[in-house]
Amino acid sequence: MNRWNTELYEEKHSFVWQYGQKVLQLLAPQPNERILDLGCGTGQLTAEIAATGAEVVGIDSSEQAIATAKKNFPHIEFLVADGANFFFDKTFDAVFSNAALHWIQPPAKAIECIWRSLKPKGRLVAEFGGKGNIAAIVTALNSVLETPYNPWYFPSIAEYSNLLERQGFEVVYATLRDRPTKLEGEKGLANWLEMFAGSHLETYSETKDQIIAQTETRLKPLLYRDDNWIADYRRICIVAIKKQQYL
Repeated sequence: MNRWNTELYEEKHSFVWQYGQKVLQLLAPQPNERILDLGCGTGQLTAEIAATGAEVVGIDSSEQAIATAKKNFPHIEFLVADGANFFFDKTFDAVFSNAALHWIQPPAKAIECIWRSLKPKGRLVAEFGGKGNIAAIVTALNSVLETPYNPWYFPSIAEYSNLLERQGFEVVYATLRDRPTKLEGEKGLANWLEMFAGSHLETYSETKDQIIAQTETRLKPLLYRDDNWIADYRRICIVAIKKQQYL
């Protein structure tokens, strides 16, 4: 994901941050809070956090995404950083993450970085791909490819809660739900594959278009209706609090 096609992302995949509105409501940022947006992409939700009067920093591993975020919102601080290996001298009241944690591995390292970046009683509010997310798409794509491809981490509530609790968080809210997501138009699935699996498909440069077409053929009976592709998303939403430490 370091090679992020920001034009394709902003033109065809705005649903990523539009669906993040409900996660923002859970975050409920307050004026003068210090908040980290982990996996900020091109910065749309970071800007909404900033508009509440909170002090916000956005980080992403993609140089292209951060460059676009800085161009979009020059008044906000954006930094290139590895989501499993970052550090700030000054801690945050909250860490917010939308549609990013399933890209960041190993997950325990990401959680350690989040925990370290929070004040005691600071909160993590995150939504990302959960167990069973895009199962049909992954199955169809892998049936076409020569070698299996699955770079994502899609945990169950129990698995992710256990990782959080082992780090020192208390999980206070957790849901896992189906969220069928419309990919607009006849090319919706092709655009999705270009966006989220494109860097891998480039290794099949001579047959990439054929791979996409064969994947579409396998998925059309399952995921195409009313002239639109519907991705089989499942999302996990978590709110966790960093426990107060006592000596």
